[in-house]
Amino acid sequence: MNSKPMQQLRAELESKPLFRVSSTYMHTLPRDKSDTLLLLSACAMVLLPHFLHLSWWTSLICGGLLLWRAWITLRGQRLPPLWLLLPLAALAMAAVYIDYRTLFGRDAGVAMLALLLTFKLLEMRARRDLFVVLLLSFFLLLTTFFYSQTMQCLLWMIATLLLILTAQLSFQYTGAVPPLKQRLRLGATILAMALPLTLILFLLFPRIQGPLWGLPGDAHGGRTGLSDSMAPGNIAQLALSDEIAFRVKFFDAPPAPAKLYWRGAVLNDFDGRTWTQGPASRSTVDTEHGIQAVSAPNPGATVRQQITMEANGQRWLFALETPQLAPTLDNIAVRLTADHQLRAARAIDERVRYDVMSNLRPATFDQITPSGMQQALALPHDFNPRTLEFAASLRSKWPNDTALVNAVLSFFRHEKFSYTLEPPLLGKDSVDDFLFSSRAGFCEHYASSFVVLMRAAGIPARVVTGYQGGEINPVDDMMTVRQSDAHAWAEVWLPPRGWVRADPTAAVAPNRIETQLSHLLPRSFFGNLLGGAAGQANWWSGLNDSVALLRANWEALGNGWNQWVLNYTPARQMGLMHSLGFDQLDWRALIFLMLTVGTVAAGSVTLPLLLARNKTKPLDTVYSALCAQMARRGMARNKHEGPRTYGRRLCASDSPLSPSVKVAVQRFMALYGALQYGAGYGPDNKPPAPLMAQLKLLLSQCR
Repeated sequence: MNSKPMQQLRAELESKPLFRVSSTYMHTLPRDKSDTLLLLSACAMVLLPHFLHLSWWTSLICGGLLLWRAWITLRGQRLPPLWLLLPLAALAMAAVYIDYRTLFGRDAGVAMLALLLTFKLLEMRARRDLFVVLLLSFFLLLTTFFYSQTMQCLLWMIATLLLILTAQLSFQYTGAVPPLKQRLRLGATILAMALPLTLILFLLFPRIQGPLWGLPGDAHGGRTGLSDSMAPGNIAQLALSDEIAFRVKFFDAPPAPAKLYWRGAVLNDFDGRTWTQGPASRSTVDTEHGIQAVSAPNPGATVRQQITMEANGQRWLFALETPQLAPTLDNIAVRLTADHQLRAARAIDERVRYDVMSNLRPATFDQITPSGMQQALALPHDFNPRTLEFAASLRSKWPNDTALVNAVLSFFRHEKFSYTLEPPLLGKDSVDDFLFSSRAGFCEHYASSFVVLMRAAGIPARVVTGYQGGEINPVDDMMTVRQSDAHAWAEVWLPPRGWVRADPTAAVAPNRIETQLSHLLPRSFFGNLLGGAAGQANWWSGLNDSVALLRANWEALGNGWNQWVLNYTPARQMGLMHSLGFDQLDWRALIFLMLTVGTVAAGSVTLPLLLARNKTKPLDTVYSALCAQMARRGMARNKHEGPRTYGRRLCASDSPLSPSVKVAVQRFMALYGALQYGAGYGPDNKPPAPLMAQLKLLLSQCR
């Protein structure tokens, strides 16, 4: 037998980098160990996002069990016995019950699933145990949506799903296993084949109101943001938070930074330290409909906004002051109160989007009732005597209300007050301590002391909390308002003008209103290194610009994800159907349309695969041609004969074939066996064209 074709084939196979990597990999680690480690890696990726919310002991146990299973695999040791695993698993389940006081619900259920998955990895003794682990991994991966539905979470889940599918494919092979790169490519192909049907189900499956991934009792966790009360230090705690409060799309030109006051809660009651809401903050403009216009729209001061607000666990919505109408939300009633708040019928525990129109000019038509006047002048007894005395002296000097307000603002502006995130602690008479001792505070200190001064001087006043400012994203022109923009200001009653905004913080730190708060806060050492001193050329500035642009693009992408995916409500689904020409669809017609389109999509993916499966491969066609030639010579192949056995019979000494044909048959069988069963090729790969041409040449020599 001539070995030249085999030498050429060997040289070509060894020249492939994939062959060398696969060969090295298979020599360094046996297949059972490599497949198990791949499965452990997939399980680690499933569990990793849950470590952010699981209790510390649950994460510690799951991580320890994964490491234990990896150690057993690498060392080739036996799995632990059941008499050891069962008590440990029972203790873990008991700890879940003690920690969560239940075995049901979101958090307790996810903790049990995570523990079950890791314990099951130590009990894989049969093939069915492997599939139990895989199914648990798929199910636990789905529970990630209970906690996060961001785009980053989706990308992580796609990568995890790809690794789980690759691990599943690895255990399916009974013979030679393709290299890891090829298995990953096959897993990615399977994912890509599922995308059309996934898209159709997302667009056409009947939507339900409310959050899809919430569970009763524990679906509403704590939210970061403004609360329904204000005490010294509350808002300052938010100043360093970079979390997004809401995003705004302006239908008109954005207002100047000094006019970006996003109205939230109005606080009327003061107990000496904490401001809370009162009855006036809950009364509506129109008790029947709650949507009466607050004032006639002023074309020169009207601004239309579309606000996408993150969940905050509170009942109010934000809008530029002063909102004209209560917006419409899916499945949530919204009222417009007498003090221009937008209050929802329940707490906002999911992302919402609404359109609202605001009038930037003060509402001159406001009225105040005797009870409202009494509430706006109320002060607690036996608090802040120096402030009361100071207010009385101001009143005797400035009998006009407007002049007195301006005098107090001038007092804040010209005295040695400072704007800081770390004010000193205040005592029982907090306003006295602030005005006459520390004179250092954040916006809530200034708003609170200003309102107390006004009330002590006989001017009705109240505190308003919300946000001030915002940053336009140059990529999508959306304004982003962050928790660090949280702000508090005051409103005073000045007839005939009505309620007028007065911001003492603007008197102390006017740059806070014109620029972002982050520009006024002291920089860390690393921030100074990146930003450089003012007026100095810094080579880090180019890096800062690149980082800022990258952040803007990423936030614009995240906003698109929120708008088009997470905010795909029933109303938007019906709007899509109407734009496609399907009017008046109910859920039955929608399901029928989904099944019809889904069947077409699934058929378009599977039909080419079925047709390709029935096609004869070129390599098998050439081999069948040789078998047909030999059958015509009276030497047909038996059903039990493989290529090697059949070739030996054709080239035997008693074979009627001529010596030249026997040599051609021998070379043909050697090359065919290498192409069909050799490493690096296999039945799914197409042999190189030069080798196929050589095989056909040998076939012609066998005639």
